Amino acid sequence: MSAAADETVPRRRRLRLGVLVTALTTVLALLCCVGGAGAFFLTELGGDEKDGLTAGRGCDAAYQVDVTGDMPRFTEYGEGQLRNAAVIIKVGQDMKVPARGWVIALATAMQESALRNLANSTVPASLTLPHEGVGSDHDSLGLFQQRPGWGSVQQRMTPSYAAGKFYEKLLKVPNWQRRPLTVVAQRVQVSAFPDAYAKHEDLAGRIVDALAGGAARTVEIAGKAVCDAAAGARIAASGWTAPLPGGIVSGFRTTERPSHNGVDLDADKRTPIHAAAVGRVLVARCDPDHSGRRDCDRDGWPGKGGCGWFVDILHAGGYVTRYCHLIQRPAVAPGQAVAAGQVIGYSGSSGNSSGPHLHFEVHTDGDRSSRGAINPVPFMRERGAPLVSTA
Repeated sequence: MSAAADETVPRRRRLRLGVLVTALTTVLALLCCVGGAGAFFLTELGGDEKDGLTAGRGCDAAYQVDVTGDMPRFTEYGEGQLRNAAVIIKVGQDMKVPARGWVIALATAMQESALRNLANSTVPASLTLPHEGVGSDHDSLGLFQQRPGWGSVQQRMTPSYAAGKFYEKLLKVPNWQRRPLTVVAQRVQVSAFPDAYAKHEDLAGRIVDALAGGAARTVEIAGKAVCDAAAGARIAASGWTAPLPGGIVSGFRTTERPSHNGVDLDADKRTPIHAAAVGRVLVARCDPDHSGRRDCDRDGWPGKGGCGWFVDILHAGGYVTRYCHLIQRPAVAPGQAVAAGQVIGYSGSSGNSSGPHLHFEVHTDGDRSSRGAINPVPFMRERGAPLVSTA
């Protein structure tokens, strides 16, 4: 709970589906949970809610991409580039590659060619074929900048062929659906800049959603694509997962608590907390309470102040997630790389809290203060990892 270290947040031990939100707000507003991880956030109280996201679109796991139809609009890419993206996705669908593979393929092509079918000035034969620009990187060609070992000049300049070869190699990478995008892309491409792919992951997911009926919101369960079911060890094609399966018991910046910069998720003590996406740990420590004490190895209470044991993780795209009120020292350390779904700690009631739960926040632009906080509910829903109970 960022930036609201002097505010209490509602909490009840046993919460069931179907309880009216209005009733929860009225009853729980009298209880617990602060916002504000850390003394360094105590001066960042309040601020306007900024969501920055549209309402959740539909999700149709069986939707087939149309490579010849109208293309959606993205400020980053033109119609021709999006049509190339549609071809990449269509090939993945035809090869029955799970949607996570489409996101990885798009992010790779975004980095390699900006989704343009590039000829090469050092490969004269490529200049006689249809192309959308001219590169000069060794003898690399096409959307994925593939070298001669991938096929003939004409083959590499054919988007569908290039995509198919990418997927063939992708499917040979062990455990590729659960590994970081940049790791998998690098295993396929063997690039001189292996970390460059990650920055395209978020936009690649949004393009997949726009072109393929919300497919980035699906997760593979028993060999089937299921919408909006990513939680814990289940990772959506977008690369995101809900940190635990508990439902929301206290909302983001409500009328009663306008400085509550996250949501509270129902959880018994010692429920595993999972990293919401691949990232790097920024902070993992005990947050001081109002008196400056760092005594997080015990249950807190309303008005105590502080986030208790907490973790901040930086993700691609400048997103930061925060996890508060852990029961003990986090299982990760600052600077550590974490995988999506990795257990980073266990839920508890340390800090400003009246009962066990997880306080979860999402921030943008790397801004860990209240100014960077957005409502995590639509953010996570758009990534196929809704913050709702799975019971």
